[in-house]
Amino acid sequence: MTVSRGDIVEAVKHCVVKAGTTFRGDQLQAYRNAIRIENNPNAKWALERILENAYIAEKNALPLCDDTGIPHVFVEIGDEVTLPNDWVTALSDGVIQGLRAMPGRPMAVKGNPIERIEQSKGLFRDPGKVLLAPVIVKPAAKNKLKITVLLLGGGPEIRAKTYRVFHRRSIDVVLDEAASWVTSEVKNLGCTPCVPAMAIGRTHLEASALMLEAMKEGSLNRQNDWEKKVTEMINSTGVGPLGLGGNTTALGTFIKVGPLRASGVRIVSVRPCCCFEPRKATVSLSG
Repeated sequence: MTVSRGDIVEAVKHCVVKAGTTFRGDQLQAYRNAIRIENNPNAKWALERILENAYIAEKNALPLCDDTGIPHVFVEIGDEVTLPNDWVTALSDGVIQGLRAMPGRPMAVKGNPIERIEQSKGLFRDPGKVLLAPVIVKPAAKNKLKITVLLLGGGPEIRAKTYRVFHRRSIDVVLDEAASWVTSEVKNLGCTPCVPAMAIGRTHLEASALMLEAMKEGSLNRQNDWEKKVTEMINSTGVGPLGLGGNTTALGTFIKVGPLRASGVRIVSVRPCCCFEPRKATVSLSG
């Protein structure tokens, strides 16, 4: 299968806009379930408003949140797929067009490295100046090309953590410590209910990449026992939607375990996705 530059640009643009403006089916169902079982009137009101916001955003093609996020792109390529020579720049152009169409929030910082850190030169007004993060490339079926875009907001990034855990040959030890990181931060997140994304890997880079994959692959309609356990631990805090108390501090959890090495430690990456996340969309092309 041969894929053109235009195909890639349009696929990425579509993903950026859809991810930023539309709740997925599993998100919608999770909110409906949470509203049904919530007995705190303030919490129920907050859940209903978040769901109403999602309906309005999709109907009017508007961003779900003012923080439209940093774009992260996954590309899964089959051996029988032929890409144009400039496919990497096509990904970038698709992100630029998508951010302008959504529109994204202008938040790219001007200047040299020091000026960017200090924000001393201000911001670009063009949302297309928000550059995509490093691209993750993985293999796919022979004649398939799959592109996924994640939009990551700032609040969850502030509360995220990647660190080592002494596992003591117990998955419970690892999960309990990782869940404790989330429970200690979720009260300060503000934009609850959250969806914690967790991953366990060999290095900090690998654990962080696996955590993004957990967000990409996870579904709130499909939760294993480990994910249910973490969700229950977080919900036991009683923080509730927007910090108003209630049963629903977390809608669910996404966990991914990668290859591991013989060691007394595991590198664990955790990110408490906010009430609008994971914001993701995928386009699949096949011959």
